[in-house]
Amino acid sequence: MITPPRPARPDDVARHYDELDRIYRELWGEHLHHGLFESRHDDPQHAAARLVDRVAELARVGPGTEVCDVGCGYGATSRILALEHGARVQGITLSRAQVDHARRSAPDALPPGASLRFHQGDWLANDFEGEAFDVVVAIECLTHMPDQRAFFRQVSRTLRPGGRLIMCVWLTSESPGPLARRFLLEPICIEGELPGMGSASETHALMEDAGLEPLEFHDLSDRVRRTWSVSASRLARAARRDPELRKLLRDPAFRSRVFARTVFRIWAAYRVGAMRYGLFLARRPARDAVESTSSTPPVPS
Repeated sequence: MITPPRPARPDDVARHYDELDRIYRELWGEHLHHGLFESRHDDPQHAAARLVDRVAELARVGPGTEVCDVGCGYGATSRILALEHGARVQGITLSRAQVDHARRSAPDALPPGASLRFHQGDWLANDFEGEAFDVVVAIECLTHMPDQRAFFRQVSRTLRPGGRLIMCVWLTSESPGPLARRFLLEPICIEGELPGMGSASETHALMEDAGLEPLEFHDLSDRVRRTWSVSASRLARAARRDPELRKLLRDPAFRSRVFARTVFRIWAAYRVGAMRYGLFLARRPARDAVESTSSTPPVPS
């Protein structure tokens, strides 16, 4: 696990996204996550929506499915799940700017039985009822959690027996070298307000410790990394054309200005294999299976 010397707090994460609100939306649109590219000619927004479609398919989201979208950002994923799949979705984000935009962008009409609500709050201290959801979706928010064990405990608490967790996660390689750690992974965590970034095996272990059963893992690194070539090109073009952006990126009072360096670090981390991208599917075991296991009599010696 990569852990920076000054781990980010929830307030730091919220400030980061509030400060970068205009820039993120202008450069990346409403989907603040990687795209799932099929070719180098793919439209980035289509690729981002394709990732959401993959998530919905694996999680078996359908009409009436109770979904929590953790780290919902601007609400684009939540809207797709409600509008196109008929789900009953609740999104939660730390950022005031994001939740305001998500509420403003909520559609006036939804399919029968579908619903859409957004909350500003901390997933690690949420007040959702136990066993409230059939599916928990977490697209690229795990590394923003100061306590990843607590993240999975909340998933286990709020999922119904048999319910599914589906996550898209920024990961390190299994054994990143010292140079990659020092010059890429640790600065990415510091600049991106990421309290920690683990490997696929570390993430699996945390899931199992919380009583969740891993079902599938897909390494999508090769299909998503073009996101950062696109992002770097967009940022460079915007900085050339927009004097206000250049002024902002030079302003020492603008704490989040380091994100410009982070974009290029992440691109490099993917290129050298230090950073990976994983899609995880897990479930909370059905209650009857848990009770059957716990009630099994000891084997006579």
